[in-house]
Amino acid sequence: MKAAILTTPADIAQRPLRIEDVPRPALEPGHVLLKVRACGVCRTDLHIVEGELPMRLEHVIPGHQIVGDVVEGATPELPAGTRVGVSWIGGTDGTCWYCKRAMENLCDSPTFTGYSVNGGYAEYALARADFVFPLPPKLDDLHAAPLLCAGIIGFRSLRVAGVEQGERVGLFGFGASASLAIEVLRAWNCEVYVSTRGASHRKLAESLGAKWVGTEAERPPVELDRAVTFAPSGDVVIAALSSLRKGGVVAINAIHLDHIPQFDYDSLLWGERQIRSVANMTRADARDFLKLAAEINLQPKVTQFSLDQANEALLAVKQDAIDGAAAILPRS
Repeated sequence: MKAAILTTPADIAQRPLRIEDVPRPALEPGHVLLKVRACGVCRTDLHIVEGELPMRLEHVIPGHQIVGDVVEGATPELPAGTRVGVSWIGGTDGTCWYCKRAMENLCDSPTFTGYSVNGGYAEYALARADFVFPLPPKLDDLHAAPLLCAGIIGFRSLRVAGVEQGERVGLFGFGASASLAIEVLRAWNCEVYVSTRGASHRKLAESLGAKWVGTEAERPPVELDRAVTFAPSGDVVIAALSSLRKGGVVAINAIHLDHIPQFDYDSLLWGERQIRSVANMTRADARDFLKLAAEINLQPKVTQFSLDQANEALLAVKQDAIDGAAAILPRS
């Protein structure tokens, strides 16, 4: 099969992914072999390719937003030909303190798709059968792919922030995940306030129904009940916190933060305001979100790339050169 291989992390401008012919994955017990239809491109892939996340394997195929058909390892629950999705969490140990308490997103020994095991920048991918999700027919391949991480983790961020129907919610940063979260918030009759850099991102937020849109230096004109930050910036966290009412919550949707600036406790955190981090997702999050996405006919804006253009796809994500999400179609 053809695949994009990472051996030595480097700046994406140096094109560190090599497109090569490699052996198709061999079926393993408890797994299914998928013929990849599409694979979303995520900023976490960029962190891996550029070395911000240290290599776990000698070489790896990135990609953890996989849409594919079951071609080997079929079961009564997953017959051959079943179209499924795969996300960032590719497996958990099922035995640790967190797994036993329905917090598998915090598992002590998780498997990460496209990082600790090979992912979906390829024509075929191997996945644990109990960590794939049958996809509703209403979600086509191209539009389903970005939902499998950006969508699910955005949905979990809203849950971590405690968003309730009809609340005022701020989104700070407006990339692929935020552009999906706003659709969920509108379905929940929330007022959405977006603060983000980049005129094209602000235009997209307006087109998706944000009540107010401003630059990263501007604050929403009202106090917010909840906020989610999507940029890996401590300054953005402080901006979100400064926009909250008393008792409000900021959820940080980022693996890394550059720093947390000093801030005044009395004016920003006092009043039972909260800062919470968002770590991974659970299978329940995935199932609930995909069901909701089909119900509200979620159709993200997606730019399509071929497998040969994997480096270019990641570069476009890094440079914010596209609105919405990117996806690789191996057989396009």
